Amino acid sequence: MAIGWPSLGTAVMTKQSDHALVKKSKAGDTEAFSELVLRHEKSVYGLAFQFMRETTAAEDMTQEAFLKAYRLLRGFRGDCSFSTWLYRVTCSVCLTELKRQGRRNEVTLEPGHLAEQPVQESEPPETRDLRARIRQCVTLLPDRYATIIALYYLEGSSYEEIASAMEIPLGTLKTWMYRARQELRTIVERELDDHALQ
Repeated sequence: MAIGWPSLGTAVMTKQSDHALVKKSKAGDTEAFSELVLRHEKSVYGLAFQFMRETTAAEDMTQEAFLKAYRLLRGFRGDCSFSTWLYRVTCSVCLTELKRQGRRNEVTLEPGHLAEQPVQESEPPETRDLRARIRQCVTLLPDRYATIIALYYLEGSSYEEIASAMEIPLGTLKTWMYRARQELRTIVERELDDHALQ
């Protein structure tokens, strides 16, 4: 998948670190940024797809994420890995687009402990439906909670990396994660109760 970044076709993978490429990109080296795109486009696309659930929209958000990252790169201080910072940018772009479209409730995130399991022939349809409903409830969380859930469960980022990427104290992140889980539990219980009454 190529997202159309300038000079992407001539960019080659080197052994330079992300840090070195970021430094070159900040100095105006578009080839260096093109290499960062090549390195990370698959993982960014994967994260975008978790939000958008549609190939074309995920590709659009992947390109938008890299364009926004390029614009914001001078503000990247290196307190976390480039990939973690890039995932934060991707989450922001996707959530903004979903809000604009007014269809967040149509999107499913898939945290690891709520991820799609291989369909078992013996598994009752209601069980699969329940799992899907719980994943859908994640998207009803406030943006900042949905973002930390995505970074933690989808990308496996550590608390320290997420706190650095979001530019918040570690203690704040732990509080947000606790509240996100509590709020998710409340949403799930409400949604399941509503479903039972239908």
